[in-house]
Amino acid sequence: MPRSDLARLRLALTLFFALDGFVFAGWVVRIPAIKEQTGASAGALGLALLGVSAGAVVTMLFTGRLCRRYGSHPVTVVCAVLLCLSVGLPPLTHSALALGAVLLVFGAAYGGISVAFNSAAVDLVTALRRPVMPSFHAAFSLGGMAGAGLGALVAGSLSPTRHLWGLAAIGLLVTAVAGRMLMRIEPLVPAGREQGRGKDEGRTEQGGPRRLDGRTRTLVIVFGLIALCTAYGEGALADWGALHLEEDLGASPGVAALGYSCFALAMAIGRLSGTALLERLGRTRTLVAGGTIATAGMLLGALAPSLEGALLGYAVTGIGLANLFPVAIERAGALAGPSGVATASTLGYGGMLLGPPAIGFMADRFSLPAALTSVAVLAAVATVIGFTTRKAAPA
Repeated sequence: MPRSDLARLRLALTLFFALDGFVFAGWVVRIPAIKEQTGASAGALGLALLGVSAGAVVTMLFTGRLCRRYGSHPVTVVCAVLLCLSVGLPPLTHSALALGAVLLVFGAAYGGISVAFNSAAVDLVTALRRPVMPSFHAAFSLGGMAGAGLGALVAGSLSPTRHLWGLAAIGLLVTAVAGRMLMRIEPLVPAGREQGRGKDEGRTEQGGPRRLDGRTRTLVIVFGLIALCTAYGEGALADWGALHLEEDLGASPGVAALGYSCFALAMAIGRLSGTALLERLGRTRTLVAGGTIATAGMLLGALAPSLEGALLGYAVTGIGLANLFPVAIERAGALAGPSGVATASTLGYGGMLLGPPAIGFMADRFSLPAALTSVAVLAAVATVIGFTTRKAAPA
């Protein structure tokens, strides 16, 4: 493929990553208002948020097959349209049950587009032979920052319905532009995968006929657990960070929305510098340092008695978590190729989607600040795993 096409493909995928973060953040900053509108308790809200997880997990199970049959590019565009349309549904509900039902649709779109554009991005990284994956995740974080910032600006003046349907309109416009660019470029198919088609296609989903031994599969799952621990924190702060600032620290809706914006900005900065950091420190030191910083930051964010301290904690947590997910995915890929990337990515996104309902259950049993400390615990777990597996994957 000509370099100009590769550049256009990278731009289109970057726009879709940013769109995903923008729409998702726009939804999460209005969760306090939706909670009040539906009259749901913390536990009931947690169950409703489980709809996002359920929809995403079910979709992830077959999106890979759709990408192989139709290509990752059209699947990305279709899922983006569904994502934009479904984000406007939550403010139309007035019960936790109805909210959970519409979040099934939203989760299905979110899970589908996550698999589709990550698959396309992995192929592009292979074609470019450059470690540019952190830049795509930085785009997601920047999109999240923009979505949360916009939510902070309009929270006091626009109803959730007008806000989220406005996001839908913006998202559909971006999808039209980026989708047209994406559909003009043929999906990349690495040589190893092309050779794996035919009679061996049913045996391996992405990497041809090569079979992995038990130790390699176990290590891939372990690296996937690092991604899960990282994404758990991102999902928890996205869905519960603003609520903690508003209900426990007395912040206004607009100021509370800034919490996720601080987190997303810090994560974007960390990911934009991720390639240079990895070249300087290496993967193990990056994992250990990032996990340690995230642990300290989330303890501050959850337990600080002041709004300023909590916002600082959110930002520190974002810096710490920034590169743990990309490094975990890369290490899984170094061991098992594209199949390792797929397994670790699925575990990681599962952590992002299952974290919010887990926080809801713990908040009902204990308190929301206590529940948020679980993010620090899992960041510490990721740190330990990163250190103990430092020699598992080739450099």
